[in-house]
Amino acid sequence: MRIAVTGSSGKLGRATVERLRADGHDVIGFDLVGTPGFGFTRVDLQDYGQVLDALLGVTARHEGLDALVHLAALPVNGLVPDAATFTNNVTATFHVLHGAVRAGIDTIVTASSITAMGFPDFAHLTALPVDESYTEANNTYALGKVAEEAISAQLVGWREGLSITALRFTNVVDPDEYGSFERAGDPEYRKDLLHSYVDSRDGAAAVALALRHAAPGFEVYNVAAPDTGMTVPTAELAARHYPDVPVTKDLGEFETFMSIDKAKDRLGFAPAHLWRDEYARWKAEQSTP
Repeated sequence: MRIAVTGSSGKLGRATVERLRADGHDVIGFDLVGTPGFGFTRVDLQDYGQVLDALLGVTARHEGLDALVHLAALPVNGLVPDAATFTNNVTATFHVLHGAVRAGIDTIVTASSITAMGFPDFAHLTALPVDESYTEANNTYALGKVAEEAISAQLVGWREGLSITALRFTNVVDPDEYGSFERAGDPEYRKDLLHSYVDSRDGAAAVALALRHAAPGFEVYNVAAPDTGMTVPTAELAARHYPDVPVTKDLGEFETFMSIDKAKDRLGFAPAHLWRDEYARWKAEQSTP
């Protein structure tokens, strides 16, 4: 397939472009920054004219797209004022999704977030582990993700055969970032992320699987590692942080609070890069002269 990836120069974007190209797809990146040349076009997603034009075709790059992966966004609150975070991200997503509908692109995968599930304090959870049925926004970045999911759910009714898949990524970790897991024994570590994480390569694998299994309609999937990023057992963390929240299944010793059962069952999602192995590799690399 010929696939466009917005945010192609970001952490998850780079891993996704690499994965999709390794799978044999023709991939073009759309971003404000990137390496000039074949496979990349600079596009300002705040400008709907640029977005629609780029989706329809770019001379010397492509003459039409089979699928679209939308990963571009301001990644957290605080980089710009709060209202600007919401406006930037929701505007970009609307431009991309609406432009794709106008351009006749039927397969879309878009990045949602764990922040749409109660980040950062998860004070109103109704059950553990947290699955895709739970939605709560506590800041403007999260509110934007909730709005983007709602937009997607409506757009699939505008054209028969349109597929939009939203992937609720938790914090994405690159291979060179595992040094932070030195804090894995601290019960407060990654509390604002339900103690979850996902390797960028596994995040990219989730994108590839979502494209492969795309079906008409709108679906949301959680994307996380199957374990917490902790050496503290999951049951102990639940009792400490969420004593009044019902636990609806038997959780493994270090099983994630961010349920990935749906992605495993429907997409075949099987994360391969877990923090204990990656942290050991990182430690070994630090001690190598």
